[in-house]
Amino acid sequence: MDDAVDVILGQWARARPDVDVSPMGVIGRVSRASRLLERGVKEELAGHGLEAWEFDMLATLLRSGDGASMCMKDLSASAMVSPGALTNRMDHLVERGLVDRRPAPGNRRMTLVALTDEGRRVANEVLERHAANEHRLLSGLSAADRDALAALLRKLLLSLGDTAPDQHTPGTAPASR
Repeated sequence: MDDAVDVILGQWARARPDVDVSPMGVIGRVSRASRLLERGVKEELAGHGLEAWEFDMLATLLRSGDGASMCMKDLSASAMVSPGALTNRMDHLVERGLVDRRPAPGNRRMTLVALTDEGRRVANEVLERHAANEHRLLSGLSAADRDALAALLRKLLLSLGDTAPDQHTPGTAPASR
């Protein structure tokens, strides 16, 4: 069974058989899959009254540890957003009563962010449904297929220069700062 990318590749094969467009098969499918998966995630989160970025912020804080806080700089790096955009996002989440901000003890220039009790409740509740939705979105793949795809995508990301952010104890700044 052909997908939309197969149709495009076939068109290129007829129009320019002298050009190897096989990478379009991978890049086109990754791009299309990304859009379809994002739409499926956004629809599920919208059903819980959350935007994807809101859940991303809450989930980042939730996985940092029970009662833990993160400094804004680390949260900005983890969420891959500018400090200015992060400030606006945190303002919104503070207004919704989902996070608290406070100066770091002993360093008033550093701001710490933590989930409120309500933020922790929402994050935990939505996490379970979010994980179930992601299982549903990938239900066309077996567990072995998912593992193989994850390994190949990891290899691709690393080859493109993607690396994990620095890891350190939540709520503290790395020693190099």
